[in-house]
Amino acid sequence: MSFDTAGDRILEPLRVNPITKTVFGIASTVGDFSIVWHVTGLLYGIGSMQRFHQAIALSVALGAESIIVNQGVKRIFRRERPTVSGDDRFDVRTPSTSSFPSGHASSATFAAIILISMTGFPLAILWVVMAGVVALSRVVVRIHHLSDIVGGVITGAVLGAIAVPIISSIIG
Repeated sequence: MSFDTAGDRILEPLRVNPITKTVFGIASTVGDFSIVWHVTGLLYGIGSMQRFHQAIALSVALGAESIIVNQGVKRIFRRERPTVSGDDRFDVRTPSTSSFPSGHASSATFAAIILISMTGFPLAILWVVMAGVVALSRVVVRIHHLSDIVGGVITGAVLGAIAVPIISSIIG
């Protein structure tokens, strides 16, 4: 049994449980275009010019990450998705880009790393949990293979490690 097939079987119970089905369906949708991360940054930026500048930096960095992943990395692999339009049990947008690596997983990991660098340890658990739910949601709704998520997390971690010192040098 392949890694992706095993992952798909293990996650099947999440697709039929009403609570997890709702949570992962919403997480997949708010992960589109990094909406959840832009909103999180905006909320974080309220009340402080320094935090507002950090929120702007996060959004700009997410834009750059998206271009690198969706117009660069994904064009190298051109992997087909596990289903043509996702799982019929979920109402999610079907992307037109390659399945590998997952853009949701990449942007979630990328955003979590940047947010941790900005907010420090107390909120780190929140960012990691949010990133994990958004990333995993793509397998649950059957838009990605589990290996796409692993590839996305690695991609996002590498890009995040590159971005943090750049952002820090720009906004302090």
